[in-house]
Amino acid sequence: MTDPRVKLDGPQTEADAVVLDAKGLRALAHPVRVQLVGLLRKYGPSTATRLAERLGVNSGTASYHLRQLGAAGFVEEDTERGNARERWWRSVYRTTWFNDPDLAEREPEAALAYLRSVAAIYTLRTQQTLNELQTMPRAWRDSFDMSDWALRLTPEETAALYRDLRDVIARYRRDTPEMAARAPEGAERVALITYLLPELDAPAAAAVQAGPENAAGTERL
Repeated sequence: MTDPRVKLDGPQTEADAVVLDAKGLRALAHPVRVQLVGLLRKYGPSTATRLAERLGVNSGTASYHLRQLGAAGFVEEDTERGNARERWWRSVYRTTWFNDPDLAEREPEAALAYLRSVAAIYTLRTQQTLNELQTMPRAWRDSFDMSDWALRLTPEETAALYRDLRDVIARYRRDTPEMAARAPEGAERVALITYLLPELDAPAAAAVQAGPENAAGTERL
């Protein structure tokens, strides 16, 4: 539920990140598993029972998916917290990168399932914030934003835009345990979700302005 990063333009990683390979992609091609990893990253170590309550599933389902994530290396047992009756889990990484276009072509079904899970989680997070918006302090309500801009770019310009956005975001404080300990008073977790969505079916400006009867290459019926 937190920090899955999708960028299909070649290698990109961080010290506390995992780059998905074929095994990892298949392991995460399930929305419950993506949410479980996100919850462990956001709230810290937890048990299958507590995670199941947050997700609205039974503990057996959560336990099964945690074991699958453990086998794939995304989570591990927190032996310092666990006991004979209660098994605790923690996330191994802070972020997940999906940035191998060749892998997406080799595993199209798993890639699409993973991307759909990520998109669904982003939508859920937006709805959760909207549900809590009216009870937030005024300063946070005033900082809330939902915007979109329509641009007409080439693939190369779109990639440059992404790099510019990444550089801006990198100037700000990450939400890690170490950074949180040094954050100023009043700092809270802020989720910044970015989309770059090619809309290849949108007509060119010239065709729209000319109208269907005057646009080049068109005929009135």
